[in-house]
Amino acid sequence: MNNQYDSLIKWFSDIDIDDIAHVGGKNASLGEMWQYLQSTAVNIPDGFATTGEAYRLFIKANELEVTIREELSKYKEGSQKLHDTGFHIRDAFMKGMIPIFIANEIRNAYDQLCEKYEIENISVAVRSSATAEDLPSASFAGLQETFLNVEGKEQLMEMCKKCFASLFTDRAISYREEKGFDHLNIALSIGIQRMIIADDGGSGVLFTLDTESGFRDVITINAAWGLGENIVQGTINPDQYLVFKPLLYDDKFTPILEKRLGSKEQKMVLADKNGNRIKNVQTTVKEQSTFVLTDNEIVKLSQGAVKIEEHYQKPMDIEWVKESKTNQFFIVQARPETVHATATDGLFQSYELKEKKVTPILEGVSIGRAIVHGKVRLVQHISDLDTLEEDSILVTQMTEPDWVPAMKNVRGIITDSGGRTCHAAIISREMGIPAIVGTKRATNVLNEGREITLSTASGQVGMVYDNYLKFEKSTINLKQLPHINTDIMINLATPDTAFNWWQLPIQGVGLARMEFIISNHIKIHPMALLNFDKVIKETDREKIRKITKHYKNKADYFVDKLSDGIAKIAASQYPKPVIVRTSDFKTNEYAGLIGGEDLEPHEDNPMLGWRGASRYYSDNYKDAFALECKAIKRVREMIGLDNVIVMIPFCRRLSEADRVLNEMKKNGLARGRQNLKVYMMCEIPSNIILAEQFAQYFDGFSIGSNDLTQLTLGVDRDSTELNYLFDENDEAVKISIQQLIEKAHRMNSTVGFCGQAPSDRPEYAEFLVRSGIDSISVNADSVVEVIKHVHQAEVHSYNESV
Repeated sequence: MNNQYDSLIKWFSDIDIDDIAHVGGKNASLGEMWQYLQSTAVNIPDGFATTGEAYRLFIKANELEVTIREELSKYKEGSQKLHDTGFHIRDAFMKGMIPIFIANEIRNAYDQLCEKYEIENISVAVRSSATAEDLPSASFAGLQETFLNVEGKEQLMEMCKKCFASLFTDRAISYREEKGFDHLNIALSIGIQRMIIADDGGSGVLFTLDTESGFRDVITINAAWGLGENIVQGTINPDQYLVFKPLLYDDKFTPILEKRLGSKEQKMVLADKNGNRIKNVQTTVKEQSTFVLTDNEIVKLSQGAVKIEEHYQKPMDIEWVKESKTNQFFIVQARPETVHATATDGLFQSYELKEKKVTPILEGVSIGRAIVHGKVRLVQHISDLDTLEEDSILVTQMTEPDWVPAMKNVRGIITDSGGRTCHAAIISREMGIPAIVGTKRATNVLNEGREITLSTASGQVGMVYDNYLKFEKSTINLKQLPHINTDIMINLATPDTAFNWWQLPIQGVGLARMEFIISNHIKIHPMALLNFDKVIKETDREKIRKITKHYKNKADYFVDKLSDGIAKIAASQYPKPVIVRTSDFKTNEYAGLIGGEDLEPHEDNPMLGWRGASRYYSDNYKDAFALECKAIKRVREMIGLDNVIVMIPFCRRLSEADRVLNEMKKNGLARGRQNLKVYMMCEIPSNIILAEQFAQYFDGFSIGSNDLTQLTLGVDRDSTELNYLFDENDEAVKISIQQLIEKAHRMNSTVGFCGQAPSDRPEYAEFLVRSGIDSISVNADSVVEVIKHVHQAEVHSYNESV
């Protein structure tokens, strides 16, 4: 072959990341992994790439440069629409011919691939890789085309020409215009790679961080049966797995934080010929109700992802396939994650809905963290995008790649289908537009022109509200916060928001309320799961059957969901301490859970009734407490998050402390075993009076200021009439706090404070600092103000002591 053209084909084994200019980011990455990671836990299907020079020779041979310039000029001048511009350019490409010397090189390489795997007309995936693709500031989803299950040289040549033409999809043209790239300075490399058959296997997308918060210690995996295109396109709701990276290589643990079963209504498989290469088929009931990956497979895939991340030294966006015959994992694409990688360091934004008692009209998977107002714009076809306005919220069954140019002008996106790694989710992150995907019924619920509020600020569940609701946005530069000596921790009500706060300068979680996990995520009374036959109301029985339909043992549902929730909270701050308070529902609150009405007694004063510690050793609840213990034990000993500290609420007497600790021990949670610490909520005057004795049972105290104020002053904290008497700043309450700190410190026990007072009153923060408090735990949105208050208090105390 003439040396002029000896670089038109490169095998993956001859490519590395330095070849982006020649083979584009996608192919350069495949070559990089083939060369340096193939011998580790990462498998790459073999293949080869055409170079950018081959593309340029195709352009030159078919005299396409003039056509491209003329068509783009019409678009820029406004005399021709983007859709027509793209169509005309692509049509010119398809009418062209691949020069014979380039075609021969591709055919010869294909023959070699067939020989290597001893398969005549081997099936290949044909992928486009632009030479400016996947740069840190220029990565975009679905700009060019990919063609799967391509067999034979003639079909291969046709797909190669389509790949060349796809450099001028409407979305690619629009993107380059926006980024300021010269269209004719970009070339296209074609990756031709052995096709991994996944008809009876699975595929998916994973990110080596939390896609919404940027939290770096987790891997987010989406999985579906068959090929992964349905996930990317958003046509199905996939499984989702969350894995904790720091413990991945410790054989003692299985660090899977959460598994969510997707409906996976269809799967993409290889088609019988008749002109089709792939097709969608309906999944079986068994496939829909079964996780695509086992726990061992989730861990193995995650380990491979970490290898890739460690090699590139940055968070990665990875596409994977599990082969049907071998069950081996193959990586078919890996590129740097760009949304959080380019985020402004040190700046922290938060949104808060000011109207609290409102019910969402729709829920789905939350993408981004923001709150926006807008009018519903229902979109079924690309032509509907012409009437988008600046206050539109795009509502559709699923987005299409060709919609991208118009999508950048909307305030929000809502879809019926899709998961965290679908096209709509990826695009919305890239553009900084909040989205809610996988709602299942948005196009049926939301009417054209309806004014709505879209909120993705509350964690994994995105919510749509009727009308325009008031909200507040704040931006904080964390680098400008002062250094303080007092530990500031946060109170967490729900696991879904846990990762949002990883950047805050805090020392852990001072209060994670188990009852919020139960009410928001489990929703069923634990004793109703243990004693289903005692649930009388048929409506409750039907709800329980539906929620637990994938569980043979209904109680396992409670343990799974509770351990998932605790694990996410614990992982968000690992290895800093996370104090998990066991359930502290009142009887009326327990009765509000599904199945609870038939199992709870009526009490005239639930606030002072059967709550907290008194339940845990009671014959009527201790079996449910055993489930709580089992969940905590799983988090600490199976997942490996031993930073979890257990806290017992409303422990009235020393005898109760003894009985509760014995129940915990029976259920495998012995204080001191595997460094387990057990704290006590200090919220009853008896806790203060007998603090030194209680310190013999517990490792620390946390002051629950609401109940302590209520019981010290004899004021119902929920009473409207007596609201003026309820005051944490009362001298009696403050003296009690000082006494507790003195007594606890004499016994070498730590004391924390959980309450809103330090957030609202600078003088209260100063009082706690002067009293020697070890930590202050507040709501996450109050951390910045509390740090400022504590800093003032510490400076004041220091100046007085000098």
